[in-house]
Amino acid sequence: MTSAGYQAIADAISALTGLRCRSTPEGQVSGGSIHECHRWPTSTQLLFVKVAAPAQQAMLEAEAAGLAALAAAAAVRVPAVLAVGGTAQNAYLALEWIERGTADRACEAKLGERLAEQHRRISARFGWDRDNHIGRTPQENGWLPDWPEFFRERRLRPQLALAARNGYERLLGSVGERLLAVTGDLLADHRPAPSLLHGDLWGGNWFADSHGEPVIFDPAVYHGDREADLAMTRLFGGFGSAFYQAYRSTMPLPAGSDTRCELYNLYHVLNHANLFGSAYAQQARTMIDRLLAQVRG
Repeated sequence: MTSAGYQAIADAISALTGLRCRSTPEGQVSGGSIHECHRWPTSTQLLFVKVAAPAQQAMLEAEAAGLAALAAAAAVRVPAVLAVGGTAQNAYLALEWIERGTADRACEAKLGERLAEQHRRISARFGWDRDNHIGRTPQENGWLPDWPEFFRERRLRPQLALAARNGYERLLGSVGERLLAVTGDLLADHRPAPSLLHGDLWGGNWFADSHGEPVIFDPAVYHGDREADLAMTRLFGGFGSAFYQAYRSTMPLPAGSDTRCELYNLYHVLNHANLFGSAYAQQARTMIDRLLAQVRG
């Protein structure tokens, strides 16, 4: 990025926050593969600033709205949103800088307890008041009163349609349609509350702060079955037994959660197939076959 581009972002953040931002960031830091992320000093504090192309401003605005919703739940800590917007050259999201600490068992237990508290924040319907993204993929959140319908129409069907466009029609098309037809059977007699979800809760989206308190970030917020958040914690690891014990002690899970875990994680595996390729597509096919066998069995 040019020095003029950095200066424009610094000026915009300064105008919105009243902080005096340095004209250039201190350095680039890790923060995912989608946006550039920077450690950006101001006159009084450090900022974590995501920078993206102008076309991605809506994505950053949705992320900011999701963080604000999680913050309002007053359960798990999230980075405070300080500014979001765009310049002629870039979109940006400025968050508070949080120093990292060590995630021990006590921190994992706090995360489990506080996530359960977050999940007690419920809505009247499933969805959210705006669409957002799961990774780079658009995520549809239009409100629906019925959870099986929401998960079928807002989660599985869009991913299966995208998979077909990406060349996986032969592998996933017919079995995917069969799965859509029996989604209601797989969720029969399950009546979850529309809990406030992080939506993308894998091990890379939480850490301990310098005081050993859990922090979650990079959300894909919506109101859904709380088991969907818990399911994703098992998909790529990063959560220890203390987390699950604390969560279940605070909010026990109903029967059938293991079957629903695979169904809910299918959404994320399909998304990975659409983002990263055929190995995930084959994993998705295996998951679909197992789910269909349960209905037939």
